[in-house]
Amino acid sequence: MKSASKLIAANVLFCWSAICFSQPLGVQALQNVVQLSANASVDVAQDYMVLSMNTTRDGSDASAVQTQLKVALEAALNEAKKAVNPGRLDVKTGQFSLSPRYGRDGRISGWQGTVEMVMEGRDFEKISITAGKIQTLTVAGVSFSLSRELRAKVQTEAQAQAIANYKTQAESIAKGFGFAGYTLREVSVSANDMGQPYRPRVMAMESRAAMADAPVPVEAGKSTVQVTVSGSVQLK
Repeated sequence: MKSASKLIAANVLFCWSAICFSQPLGVQALQNVVQLSANASVDVAQDYMVLSMNTTRDGSDASAVQTQLKVALEAALNEAKKAVNPGRLDVKTGQFSLSPRYGRDGRISGWQGTVEMVMEGRDFEKISITAGKIQTLTVAGVSFSLSRELRAKVQTEAQAQAIANYKTQAESIAKGFGFAGYTLREVSVSANDMGQPYRPRVMAMESRAAMADAPVPVEAGKSTVQVTVSGSVQLK
């Protein structure tokens, strides 16, 4: 038992000594540490389009309104599916809702429903032409963004520039303070892209006959992909 007690005491003394001596080393390691941040941005034309189309029906009978919506949607889907090309033009259904309308007496006076179809992809021309051919739905909104492939490519480019800027800044600061160089302590990388959505002109004054088969006028903008590199370096 005595030998065991001596061993425990020795271990405690060793741990205590390690803690005592580790504190000055930790404090010393924090000297000559500089916080840095650098970024880079790349402008690129948006290559992905999302166009939504919808229609609304009203009536006193819920089943009749629902049937009208289904007919309108099916006609639109049949036309859109003729142009489907995965990645370039994809089609999906969106909102399909049916809700009651209430009179002043609080009772149901009728029904109103909305149905939506969405076309999206990289083939802007085909999407706009197809939208012009659909007669049972009207354009509700158009937006542009970057495809996953293009976003990844541009982000890699911006990231390389941001890292280069970070390294240049670290080297300059190290030399400015009379140090030979630096080592990385910790670093984080974040990215985002910003773009402005496009909304088509409303052409309510034109007759449907004049608009039949006319492509929807669209024009994409640009997105800015920005990457920020931040962290700390140890001057040496």
